[in-house]
Amino acid sequence: MVWWRNSTDNPYGLRLNKVFKSDIPVKLTFLGTGTSTGVPQLRCNCATCRSRDPRDRRMRTSALVEVNGSNILIDCGPDFRQQMLNYHDGDLDALLVTHHHYDHLGGVDDLRPYCLGKPSFPIYCQQQVADDLHRRFPYCFEEHPYPGVPKLDIHIIKPLVPFTACGVEILPLPVNHYILDIVGFRIGPLAYITDAKVVPDETIEALKGVDTLVINALRFKEHPSHINLAQALEIIDKVKPRVSYLTHLSHDMGPTAELIPHLPANVHPACDGEIIVIPE
Repeated sequence: MVWWRNSTDNPYGLRLNKVFKSDIPVKLTFLGTGTSTGVPQLRCNCATCRSRDPRDRRMRTSALVEVNGSNILIDCGPDFRQQMLNYHDGDLDALLVTHHHYDHLGGVDDLRPYCLGKPSFPIYCQQQVADDLHRRFPYCFEEHPYPGVPKLDIHIIKPLVPFTACGVEILPLPVNHYILDIVGFRIGPLAYITDAKVVPDETIEALKGVDTLVINALRFKEHPSHINLAQALEIIDKVKPRVSYLTHLSHDMGPTAELIPHLPANVHPACDGEIIVIPE
């Protein structure tokens, strides 16, 4: 099942902010909205994992952004192949990586069908992610790889330094994930942040004026490396987007139907396969 929510007004997304100019329409598909274990979690018998509500079946967190005629993937975890089979039968033009944890990078080898007929497939990531890619997938970077190996073209990005991918200007947003300094992304009127524990003031400032904010919210209780629901709502209140979606949810957040009453009217739990459109 796919849930559609279409924004009909855009008071923030087209406003010029000090760091980044937003003037492009964006379509986002949530490919996965669950935490590193996925939901339902193996060997768990809680109410969320037993739920028959399709909104409570969550693959590992990833998203597809369609902008300016290009398809840009954000993170490529171990569920990538199934996500493509479920939700996208077109091409992919680039990959943006938030960080190198397995649930966000474990599916890179499955990019090989998207490398066919191309000199290489562009990946935009920080240096530590590039180093990890070379360790995990060394065969992708050999001088004479065997046939069928993904041909990866890595581009190093730095926080708060805009870069261009597929003709689209993208701003990496620095956030902290326990001991890791990772990034989210702002793409025009959309901002996408996952796995954050601390969102620094400089990122809050860079988010000002965004129309739609996607942000992680693991559970109700405190967690050492992820913000919880209360902390996510506090960040949303600082940024003041028109609408927000929560992702990277664990089974500890409870069934989606029981979570919704705890949320403000403009904050929604994202669901696998859900599509949001921010019109021009």
